Amino acid sequence: MPTLFVTAPPDAAAELASDVLEERLAACVNRLDCRSTYRWEGEVHDEDEEILLVKTTEERVDECREWLETEHPYEVPCIERFDASETLPSFAEWRADVVK
Repeated sequence: MPTLFVTAPPDAAAELASDVLEERLAACVNRLDCRSTYRWEGEVHDEDEEILLVKTTEERVDECREWLETEHPYEVPCIERFDASETLPSFAEWRADVVK
């Protein structure tokens, strides 16, 4: 089952998480506070961000990624796909049922 790793500014993370669920593109989004240090346009930045772990299904992962890219406030958002090699079967069933 795929999970999308997404970083977002704190003022946009909650809305992204809620909206992707409303669109039924994900079953769950975990939000984690983090501090990111990165280079952008020739300068090093150090900013608060949130990590969103967006749990979706194989059938909806491409649509979910496209939706996140369109709705994300960053010009170049970090959206990376991770696949779980082992998932608790009851969780996999729940995820598949919720994301339709």
